[in-house]
Amino acid sequence: MANVETVRGPIDTQDLGWTLMHEHIFVKNPELEENYPNPEWDEDRMAETARAGFQALADLGISTLVDLTVMGLGRSIGRIQRVAEKAPINIAVATRYYTQRDLPAFFHNHGPGLYGDVPEPLVGMFVNDIKEGIAGTGVKAAMIKVVTDKWGITPDIERVLAAAAEAHQETGVPITTHTHAGEHGGLDQQEYFRKRGVDLQHVLIGHCGDTTDIDYLRQLMDNGSPIGMDRFGMDIMADPQDLIDTVFRLIELGYADRLTLSHDAGFYSANMEPSLRRKLMPNWHHRYISEGVLPELRQRGVAEEAIEQIMVRNPARILAGRQTS
Repeated sequence: MANVETVRGPIDTQDLGWTLMHEHIFVKNPELEENYPNPEWDEDRMAETARAGFQALADLGISTLVDLTVMGLGRSIGRIQRVAEKAPINIAVATRYYTQRDLPAFFHNHGPGLYGDVPEPLVGMFVNDIKEGIAGTGVKAAMIKVVTDKWGITPDIERVLAAAAEAHQETGVPITTHTHAGEHGGLDQQEYFRKRGVDLQHVLIGHCGDTTDIDYLRQLMDNGSPIGMDRFGMDIMADPQDLIDTVFRLIELGYADRLTLSHDAGFYSANMEPSLRRKLMPNWHHRYISEGVLPELRQRGVAEEAIEQIMVRNPARILAGRQTS
């Protein structure tokens, strides 16, 4: 069996258990918050909220949470280490620079042929996060996250995708994506990575629950990728019943071996503080799949074997990545 990196070190894939593949713990905006603090952020109180949340997940049978909070979303591995130190679940983290369109000015000045004529810095950052650890913490990234949205593959986004492909080829660590389902952006991501020699079984296409277009979702999976139905509870993106109906239909069609379920939720986000989240989307929390979605799938007759395939075996296979010599 392969090992998967977590905040507390590598574990065997068979020990991952029931896994949420696309989540957040804290999403921060350090520059904004330093100048205009949000009164709802209190470090100690939010740490306790996270610890209680981890225990609640463990009580529901969840064993592993993948935190995809990367650079650009206020990643602080030191903060995650503190809240995860005695957590009853495994926490895995990711690498990349989060942007939907443009990179910061640093990257416009540093890179091949630029003012600072150096090898692509993004590749070095990603590979270092995977091989050596993030920001001197020793915590190694278990996934590479990439983003395309309604703007498509802009020149800056292309740099990130190229760096992700190169980092994957060097390390074998799997790629996970944010995509715009309405624009069928997952197909563009697949085509980009396929042309660069990435085996699509190692590219998890995310945010597929934002659409009910079964033909599009089947095409992604038939092309070789697993998909993430990973915004359960984010009801402003998709009607929750439509999302459950779509998952049920895909299971009926034989795609249980290529599905993952998650929420894309967090305990705190600087972009949507807890009070606003509770007002707009009261079900957007890490427990919703365990408390609401899986019971309904079982009630509809989905076999426990299929549910365990989705929640246990698929994540373990994806996180194992491509084995390198």
